[in-house]
Amino acid sequence: MELFYKSTRNENVMLTASEAILKGLSDEGGLFVPERIPILPVGMEELKEMDYRETAYVVMKQFLTDFTEEELKSCIKNAYDEKFDTEEIAPLAKVDEVYYLELFHGATIAFKDMALSILPHLLTTAARKNNVKNEIVILTATSGDTGKAALAGFADVEGTKIIVFYPKDRVSEVQKLQMVTQKGDNTAVVAIHGNFDQAQSGVKAMFEDKEMKEKMEKAGYQFSSANSINVGRLVPQIVYYVYAYAKLLKNGEIQEGEKINVVVPTGNFGNILAAWFAGQMGIPIAKLICASNENKVLFDFFDTGVYDRNRTFILTESPSMDILISSNLERLIYLVSGRNTGKNRELMEELKEKGRYAISDKMKAELSGFAAGYASEEEMRHAIHDTYRNTGYVLDPHTAVASAVYKKYRKESGDETKTVIASTASPYKFAKSVLHAIDPDKYAGKSGLSLMDDLKEVSMTEIPKAAEEIRNAPIRHTAECDVCDMKKTVEEILGLR
Repeated sequence: MELFYKSTRNENVMLTASEAILKGLSDEGGLFVPERIPILPVGMEELKEMDYRETAYVVMKQFLTDFTEEELKSCIKNAYDEKFDTEEIAPLAKVDEVYYLELFHGATIAFKDMALSILPHLLTTAARKNNVKNEIVILTATSGDTGKAALAGFADVEGTKIIVFYPKDRVSEVQKLQMVTQKGDNTAVVAIHGNFDQAQSGVKAMFEDKEMKEKMEKAGYQFSSANSINVGRLVPQIVYYVYAYAKLLKNGEIQEGEKINVVVPTGNFGNILAAWFAGQMGIPIAKLICASNENKVLFDFFDTGVYDRNRTFILTESPSMDILISSNLERLIYLVSGRNTGKNRELMEELKEKGRYAISDKMKAELSGFAAGYASEEEMRHAIHDTYRNTGYVLDPHTAVASAVYKKYRKESGDETKTVIASTASPYKFAKSVLHAIDPDKYAGKSGLSLMDDLKEVSMTEIPKAAEEIRNAPIRHTAECDVCDMKKTVEEILGLR
């Protein structure tokens, strides 16, 4: 049965999966959501014997119904190949009775690779299916990881260009170098004088700009997105939660039907939403624990039912979570409102105009499967330090936030349910933060890429290729702009001015 996609803000919009992936964002600013959430078509006995690629096909085929078997399997084969440094793609590491789902074994050593390795293949396949003649311009804002993963995925992909905006001086040194050294004749990277929320809002505004759309059309271009607002990002992320449960079962860590908890460090809400979708498909999940850093807008939302971005934006050592406008939360709001586009549109308008909205008690009751917590910078550092000292396992700051939140949750709730923590980045991406947490005296005052050598010694792991290759790579992208000039900058890059 074909599955169609609806907009969270317009009940009259209905697209195929390939059309939704191509479009990225609905014309009125809504996000695309499947008209129903499919159930897994095979049992755990089958799933537990599948490798990652086989699992990906089973899960994604339920959502991308207008892709043929040959098309989808080709996309999966091209995505999950030697770009990953482990055959498992997303291995589970058991550390101190917790299972870390390592999502950082791809080309850019962050979890964004899990979806952005396949998105270019889904997008170009979708373009062929829909007879698109325009060149597709991938327009993306990043808080650190999406940018590089998207650039790596789309570099020199025929029929595409990619433009990435990132907040200047608000990403780690490795994150920045990975972006500004990116090769590819179709790539452009721009630092904005602002924060991620401003970059994301600027990108969404260009998607909704009718005048710009007409100008693009005349020049033979059309926008699409690599941000997690694109449903082509969300669907591949569901896979690794299904895979993780099946592997726990295969390894004898859980019994069939036994529920697990899942902890996800999150800012834009896409990764934890994918886990929620996995639960809706039939994976036995007890609690989804939403872990925030000091920008705890999501923690406050789950605690009070009020989403309020009117607060000080805090720069932390987990920059990919430094977000106050969690775009993907809109999908969940739409779903728990009973797919009420009018209600969702009203709440999103309040967010735009007043910077806040409150959901009803009935909607809040629908969120009972979630728990939430946040970790301070000090708690994050303690999590890195203590985990290393007790086990030898090294966490990056984002995963450490999740670890600290889980520790507090378990202590306060007494919940002993077996738990998977999404490990979202390699510690090599944040070597300075990690080493300063492990031994602040020894590494005080040390910075720069040489710290990767120190981390290699401390962790007894090899420096990933993605980290090693930026040491001597030439800087290729030096553009900067003010937030108000983002549209002008895109027009200049595309030769529209």
